[in-house]
Amino acid sequence: MSPRAPKASRDAIVRALRTARSDSGIARDLGCDRHRVSVIRKGLGLPRVPKQPLTLEGKWQANTRQLDGGHLEWIGERVGKARTPVLRYRDTCHSPAAIAFRIKHGRDPQGYVIAECGVRQCVAPDCVEDEAGRQRLREQLRLLLGGPDRKPNCVHGHDLAEHGRYSPDGRTAYCEACKAERKRAERASAA
Repeated sequence: MSPRAPKASRDAIVRALRTARSDSGIARDLGCDRHRVSVIRKGLGLPRVPKQPLTLEGKWQANTRQLDGGHLEWIGERVGKARTPVLRYRDTCHSPAAIAFRIKHGRDPQGYVIAECGVRQCVAPDCVEDEAGRQRLREQLRLLLGGPDRKPNCVHGHDLAEHGRYSPDGRTAYCEACKAERKRAERASAA
């Protein structure tokens, strides 16, 4: 209970208990201690209100906010320096973008899911794409812009059907395996 909140009367708590609300909800609304609400509930012989568990998609939806243009902002938990959206559900962490992808496509994503709409960390189902879809879109953009077909292998011999990637504008092709090797070498030399 906050120091400025008035102490809720027993009668107010009893009235609230008869509306079939949770102890926490009543305590929050009346500005009183949840334990006090629980003791009064037990004294009256009233059953506890069962929790209404949300589905994974329901919890995802409860943690989004509509933005202009059909985009969705994640208003739930974020972690790390990049403030990456995360959804904890039944002791498991989920990517809100991956949930949005499953909502749209009805299947699990392949690789990372990110927004392709230009809105940072948007989680709208229509805006997110998995690795395979993202590369397919970028390859189509490359071809529409008159770019050449992708070579079968990079200069280091990696199969570009597996490791080939394109920049968001479709103009630059690169090898993800080579990029990962360069990053490992940079980290090793920095250590």
